[in-house]
Formats: sequence, C-alpha cells, structure tokens
Amino acid sequence: MSLIKPFAGLRPLTERASDVAAPPYDVLSSAEARERAVGRPWSFLHISKAEIDLADDIDPYAPEVYARSAENLGNMIAAGVLVRDPSPRFYAYRMTMGEHVQTGLVAAASVADYETNRIRKHEFTRPDKEDDRVRQIEALNAQTGPVLLAYPDSAAIDALLAAGTESDAIADVVTDGVRHTTWAITDEAAIAAIGKTFDTLPALYIADGHHRSAAAARRRRPPLT
Repeated sequence: MSLIKPFAGLRPLTERASDVAAPPYDVLSSAEARERAVGRPWSFLHISKAEIDLADDIDPYAPEVYARSAENLGNMIAAGVLVRDPSPRFYAYRMTMGEHVQTGLVAAASVADYETNRIRKHEFTRPDKEDDRVRQIEALNAQTGPVLLAYPDSAAIDALLAAGTESDAIADVVTDGVRHTTWAITDEAAIAAIGKTFDTLPALYIADGHHRSAAAARRRRPPLT
C-alpha cells in the first residue's frame, strides 16, 4: 500500500481563497471565532466551528453544531466558493513568515500505515476529542482538519517540491502575518515520482494532529458487531 496518494481536493476558487482562509479550529475559542467571522460569510470557521452560527450558549459538541457545519459546507459548494478538482493530484504548500520559508506537500496519507506505526505518534489522545473529530467527519463526509507530518530529509523530495512550485499558484493569501501559497501538481509523471519517492521513506512522524489522525483511523475501522 502506498504511504501517500494524490487526491481530488475540494478547495476555494483562487479568487475566493482569502474569503475562506481561517485559523485551525483548535486555536480559537468559540467567542474568538465569532469575532473573526463577522462580515465573512465564507470563512471556513463557519464549517470548522459552526457553533458561531448558533446561540451563544450552545454546547460546541451538540448535534446541531455538526449539522450546521454540514449545511454550511453544502452552501459553500452550492455557491461555487468551494470546487472539486477534476482529478487526483498532489499540492505543494508554502508558508512564508519574514525570512522563514517552509514548503511541504498536501497528500492523502495511509491510515493502514498509521495503524502499523509507519506513521508514528508521540502523544496520547483524549477519547472526547477523538469523538468530536469522528462526529465531524461523519456529519460532513469529509476530513476538514489536515494533519502535519514530518519526514526524513530528502534531497529528491526537495527537488520534486521545487518543481511543483513552478506553475501558477491556485491560492496565495496573507493572514496573521503569514503568506500561504498553494500549487496543484497535476503532471502524471511528477505525481508518480512523488509517490514512489515517499514510499522509500522508513516512516512519517505526526508533528500536529494526533486527534485528527486517531479519528480518521477510527472512522476507517468496521463497526463492532
């Protein structure tokens, strides 16, 4: 089984990327998210923290919150703010903050390799936080929270990523002092080379997103009988 695979992403239109861009769900309180979303109807916070569209005192883990999240996702797709790419691909993603530049790859990672510890963990997880992420995945039929993985230094991967940033960007947004730039890697030879090169790595390492990873693994397992 491949360690990573390309996928057909559901992403903002290039001209809508700044409207959608938002901090991760777990770095803002509900009150902070409400404030950040004022006047921004397409902010991803309406999906990742949908309690901001309900009563101030609602439990953020209430069923109504997950239902509203799914409704908001459907509305953004129907309005054409989010679009599905027509074929599987990888995405090069760069963050620039001052003089610091960091470029990585957006891909679908193998849950099977997570289960066998080829994708390695270093934190324990809380069942209640896992439950939240499982409910979010099930309500939306989507994984909306990326996992940050680290991999061993590889000149070959560096070269492939550099080549992947030579086309026009599909998103280029500055928020909170950080520039976020994304490119689609659609060339079939490049996609194959990236997958093959990652398959030579001994392991990937979860840097952030242990609960999201655990939730994805739980969602994949067959139900208990």
